[in-house]
Amino acid sequence: MEFSSTPRDIDLLLARYAESHRNPVNELIHFVCIPAIVFSLLGILWAIHPLVALAVVAAALVYYARLSRPFALGMAAMAAVMLGLLNMLPEGTVLVTSIGVFVLAWIGQFIGHHIEGKKPSFFDDLRFLLIGPLFVLSFLYRRMRLAY
Repeated sequence: MEFSSTPRDIDLLLARYAESHRNPVNELIHFVCIPAIVFSLLGILWAIHPLVALAVVAAALVYYARLSRPFALGMAAMAAVMLGLLNMLPEGTVLVTSIGVFVLAWIGQFIGHHIEGKKPSFFDDLRFLLIGPLFVLSFLYRRMRLAY
């Protein structure tokens, strides 16, 4: 059996993303802020209509499945928890809470990049907006010794 020495797209994307996320403080900020941004973005979409949030999750999961099925499963679990939490919030609080969290989390991200001394990866490639959550998830997978 022959094995390819060509790196997978997911490995290349994570390596490129990691280039501007080496400072431990920036990494810690990202571990908090990226899930907060995902949650708040889903909340904004949920406030428009829950089906909009579900459609965006479905589209993202298709992209993630093309990169890595284990990551797609992890993101599906994370999205399910976040959507469940949004469903439990009082209807009138979802939008204002989500906007507040979104703004604060992005401020945190830019503080992290200021500490890092490098611009956010998505300035060069918008795909990195979708890779950021996988970067966070990759740390959890490695800690749990799960292949991705």
